Amino acid sequence: MKLEFKEINADNWVECVKLSVSADQKGFVADNSYSLLESKFTNGLYPLTIYNQDVMIGFLMYGVDPETNRMEMSRLMIDKDYQGRGYGKETINQFLKLIVNTYGKIELFTSAEPENINAIKLYESLGFMKTGEIMWGEVVLKIQL
Repeated sequence: MKLEFKEINADNWVECVKLSVSADQKGFVADNSYSLLESKFTNGLYPLTIYNQDVMIGFLMYGVDPETNRMEMSRLMIDKDYQGRGYGKETINQFLKLIVNTYGKIELFTSAEPENINAIKLYESLGFMKTGEIMWGEVVLKIQL
């Protein structure tokens, strides 16, 4: 597994918006097209594609939330065809390194729908802890890097 983050551009945005999660996960993460639009109209959001070698397998977006002023991983999705292979865990590990290299050892937040038990377990296995907050109807988690 050799994961790489790439910026979204004229050459890969169509492929990015075609990525999707399985039907039972649709309520857990916004469509990539919505996230891309959000990043264009909200300052400080950074959308990235996730590649394994030359194959786009997912999408991630991060930035400072304008409401809380906290650095967050606001989106993470692995395409349905690539789930269950460890890509989510490796993506987060690589992303945490990116954050430390770019911003230093900061607090990083994320959130998940309360029903998305698999995502919450994944985040907790990597060191995120529930804060006790519920924002946007989601469980908030954080990690001190």
